[in-house]
Amino acid sequence: MKERIIYLVDMQSFYASVEKVINNAYRDKPLVVAGDPERRSGIILAACPIAKKYGIKTTEALWEAQSKCPDLIIVKPHMQRYIDVSIAISEIMGRFTDLVEPYSIDEQFLDVTGSQKLFGDQYQIAQKLQEAIMRDTGIYARVGIGKNKALAKMACDNFAKKNKNGVFRLDEHNIDLLWKLPVGDMFGVGSKMKRHLNNMGIYTIGGLAKFPLNLLKKKWGINGEVLWQTANGVDYSPVKVTTHNKQKAIGHHMTLPRDYSNIEDIKTVLLELSTEVARRCRVKGYMGVTISCGVRSSDFDSPTGFHRQVTLPIPTNFDMDIFNAAFKLFKESWDHQPIRSLGVTIGNLQPADNYQIDLFDNYLEREQLNSVLDTIWNKYGRTAIFRASSLTGAGQATERARKIGGHYK
Repeated sequence: MKERIIYLVDMQSFYASVEKVINNAYRDKPLVVAGDPERRSGIILAACPIAKKYGIKTTEALWEAQSKCPDLIIVKPHMQRYIDVSIAISEIMGRFTDLVEPYSIDEQFLDVTGSQKLFGDQYQIAQKLQEAIMRDTGIYARVGIGKNKALAKMACDNFAKKNKNGVFRLDEHNIDLLWKLPVGDMFGVGSKMKRHLNNMGIYTIGGLAKFPLNLLKKKWGINGEVLWQTANGVDYSPVKVTTHNKQKAIGHHMTLPRDYSNIEDIKTVLLELSTEVARRCRVKGYMGVTISCGVRSSDFDSPTGFHRQVTLPIPTNFDMDIFNAAFKLFKESWDHQPIRSLGVTIGNLQPADNYQIDLFDNYLEREQLNSVLDTIWNKYGRTAIFRASSLTGAGQATERARKIGGHYK
């Protein structure tokens, strides 16, 4: 069987790079893309290479970055702009292969195994892809190469980003380079897992690769085997263009502009979130039965909160069903401390065209109402019609409609 040639293509400092392409005056200046500090989202989302030389890192507070570089250029995010560029980059990748799997807005997996007769070997294709992306968008791409997705991802994150030409292949011949790295640098290992592994005496990726598999499986089951396989460069998952076609859950979360401690104010936001989750469910053609409510407190130093869920007797995509369940969960779990973020999710999704109805509920009437609402929203936008409670000081519907992914369009 022919060995696969898999890429993980990553856009360097994507948001910041897009802003520099749009405004050439920023090209040689230290620039970061950050949220609005007045609305409690003053976090660095992206820093250009020049800014990174000052020690500025993604996710650090804006004030910290400014203390490191007083001349820092600060640009608020333009999410629609980034989405448009990301789609354009996907189209460029489609010229080289039809197997393109989005991993995030600035990272995509490609399988170019069958493209070599048309475009050259794996390194030539990588170079041509970089050149095409730079020529058409002005964005510099780094390419990690491997015989599977895990190796390609780790090749990009740990080596291609530091390589002069932005390309690196990781395989069994040089995997010892990977094994020397801290275990926290491995694909799939977060901060919590890193602590667990360190407590077991595992500090490097090589240490994990050589750790007894039976002990890892005993502790974490199948996840333990996945960790061991990743450390050894094993990954059987193919590049799939349909990876994101089927959702497991639909949710909406928001960081509040101020501390919310009044139950009526919180109720207003919960209702808005439930309405948006229900609308997204209907747009995607789903119903769900598991409702989740998540809360985080306003204490930045010692945050508290909860995440609770309940299963409904029948599936739904109606906002009041979702809201009533979420609000009940909230009241049962809230410690009456001010909160700074709130989220609602519906899970265990199923197609909305085939479901069991409740004989004691007028589903037809509610379906007709929601059909009218969806028609108005689709034609005139999300602010065309909303509940009167959203006009109160607690309401966030109009402000949220101006954003994509929590950031302004």
